[in-house]
Amino acid sequence: MCLQFLKTVADIAVDGKQVELLWDTAAQEDYDLLRPLPYPDTDVILMCFSIDSPDSLENTSEKWTPDVRYFCPNVPIILVGNKKDLRNDPQTVRELSKMKHEPVKAEQGRAIAEQIGAFAYLECSAKTKDGIRKVF
Repeated sequence: MCLQFLKTVADIAVDGKQVELLWDTAAQEDYDLLRPLPYPDTDVILMCFSIDSPDSLENTSEKWTPDVRYFCPNVPIILVGNKKDLRNDPQTVRELSKMKHEPVKAEQGRAIAEQIGAFAYLECSAKTKDGIRKVF
């Protein structure tokens, strides 16, 4: 199987200054050796999880925080809960309850953010655009 790593970087201007914005890195284990390549000169880490996936929140503290703290020890982390719109979605709640789970509560996200020493905890929904401006 051939996996492709796509460059997801944009050059933007912030307050008249050109900056490089990296908006995604590969999460698959196949990219473990490549993932640290963009870390040098990183100013902030947006560590994301899906509100409809409690396991993804657990991964932020179990997998991603140790990785980031090793390669970027002094870079602030902002923990971001994605898919905020699914927290109260009946179908999502029903599907998760079949596995004896429930959507991640904001309090749970804030607790993990505090546990990992995150600078902030934010939530957003790409579908409804709620919280997007605050994250970016």
